Amino acid sequence: MQLNSELIEEINLLTLFDLNSSQAGIKVHAHSNPTAAEAAQRLFDKGIVSQQDGGYLTDLGIEVAEHLLRSLTILNA
Repeated sequence: MQLNSELIEEINLLTLFDLNSSQAGIKVHAHSNPTAAEAAQRLFDKGIVSQQDGGYLTDLGIEVAEHLLRSLTILNA
């Protein structure tokens, strides 16, 4: 699997979530960062975040973000 720019932007957005708190969400402002806003919309369409502009991680999103964090930790070791 190749990482394209859209997937990389989604990964970058997922790394902004604080997995230590279910009360911490994010909001992406389309006018300041259109590529991040598009990534947020794709994550919403996939059921990973609760809102089109970010919001909170869904149950699936928490699982995805936890796997991502583990993978990035291993790869950055």
